[in-house]
Order: sequence, then C-alpha cells, then structure tokens
Amino acid sequence: MIRFFPTYPAPRAVPRPTVDVRSPFVTGFRYLSFLTDYGLEDGFVAACHGVAARIAPHASVIDVTHLVPPGDVRRGAAVLAQTVPYLPPAVHVAVVDPGVGTSRRGVAVAAGDSVFIGPDNGLLSWAVTASGGAARAFSLTNRELWLASVTATFHGRDIFMPVAAHLAGDAELAATGAEIDIADLVTLPVPERLIRDSVAEGEVLTVDRFGNVQLTITAADAAEIGLKSGGTALIRCGRHQLIIPYRDMFGAVAPGELVAHADSAGLVSIAVNSGDAAQWLGLPPGARVSIAAASPTIRP
Repeated sequence: MIRFFPTYPAPRAVPRPTVDVRSPFVTGFRYLSFLTDYGLEDGFVAACHGVAARIAPHASVIDVTHLVPPGDVRRGAAVLAQTVPYLPPAVHVAVVDPGVGTSRRGVAVAAGDSVFIGPDNGLLSWAVTASGGAARAFSLTNRELWLASVTATFHGRDIFMPVAAHLAGDAELAATGAEIDIADLVTLPVPERLIRDSVAEGEVLTVDRFGNVQLTITAADAAEIGLKSGGTALIRCGRHQLIIPYRDMFGAVAPGELVAHADSAGLVSIAVNSGDAAQWLGLPPGARVSIAAASPTIRP
C-alpha cells in the first residue's frame, strides 16, 4: 500500500481563523511571511523588507528563513510547508529562484486563508497543498504593482515583495494579473512512501542545519510497523544497515550516538546527539531509506 508525503495539516493547538481569501470581503493582510535563499551577508533581505514597509507600513513581516541552500527549491518547499500551518493568515512570499530572469512566470496563488507569491517553479506547491489546495491562481503580469524599475536578477525585491505588499493593503487578488488554471501550476513531485511486509520505505526529505536527516516516513507509519518509542529500529540506507534506538528525542542517547525519533513535523528523523547524522551516514536529500522494527532481542 502506497501512502504519500504528508500535507502538514494545521495543528489543533493553533486555531485557524474563519476568514478565507476566496471571500470577496478580504481586502488586506496584517502579516507577510518571507522565505528565501538570499543569505544574511548582503542587503537583499533588508531591501525587500524596505519595499514592503514603504508600500504596506501596517504589515509585519515574519521571516521564515533566508538560509535555504542556494537554488535548493525542494528544501525551500519543505521548510515552507512545515512552517505555514503555524503562521497567521498572510501573504507568503517565497523566493528560491534559480530561473530568475528567464521565461518562468511569477504567480499569486490563493489557498485557504492566505496568498502565496513567488516563482512558478514548484517552490510554493507543497505549502499550497498544506493550506488546503489552490483555489485561484494569477500570473503576475500587472506591472503597476511592481517597482518602477525592474532588474532581471532581483524579482524578489522588484516584483514579488511589491505585489505582496499591495495585497496586504487594499489591492484585490485579481489585480495581480491574468488568471491561470490552477492545474497549470508547476508542482514538485510528491515523495512517496511505501509500507510493505512490516517495512516502511521512503526517502530523505531534507537535512537541517544540525545534520538531522528528516525522512518522508511518518511517525504514524513507524507505529503501524510496530516501531514505538523505547524500541529499536533496523534502518537500511545506502551501504549502511543500522540497529539504533527509537526514542522521543535525540537527547535520550549519549552524545555522539545515533538515534531515530519522531520530529516536530511528525516525520521520522535520524540524528546524532550533538553531531551530524547526514555527514556521518552520507545521506543527501532523495536518498532511499527503509525502516523496520528490530527484534526485541536485538539491542543497538
């Protein structure tokens, strides 16, 4: 039986408001969120903040991250999808855009109680799904909402953030440009996971800055194959076959030891307490991994 990558539903602990961007009564947003691969060494992030402040001074900007590895659309998509359920209704601006200046289009996508702005390269797709799916989508073709001068290499400052700030004000979503079929939006492939013969198979979804290896296999999948906290996991990945403890947290093992645990997104992660599991195991995003519950007589 094949199950698909989770869509990160809104946590019950964070109530979602009833307002919806598909309603004609929505005229603005109090918040913008902002995710990029711009880094923090240059003035790129500050320039975008400044544009937003000039156009929509009432709107607060929530920085998700600006440390997505350069051009890593998949990593940006995963971080955005896992963060959006905890954010208020907002215009979410995401820019990981190796195709900037080419024929790739910029889009505004209405989903749930928010609008997503960014390049149409799949970056927004998982977060849009996590927000309930696309309701309407528009190509950013209305130059009146852009900055007066647009460069070929900085659409985050010149197009995406200005459009988002106008939407945070009183601009209607339809004013952003030509409406497009939501079926034509670029989406990233959905990583699959498979449960077969008491084995959960999946892949590395992302690796965070600590070297923790997040899998597409969920904590619920682990429970289904009989792997529960306090048990022992048999993990096969690349050339490695590992017998490691499955615990609630990486701090449950001694420093330097491997551990598998359910992370804050409800996904199984492999970690090293005070270490770098990705480097130790040589597991990049996309690497295939399988997990099974080891026999109780086997100890890590």
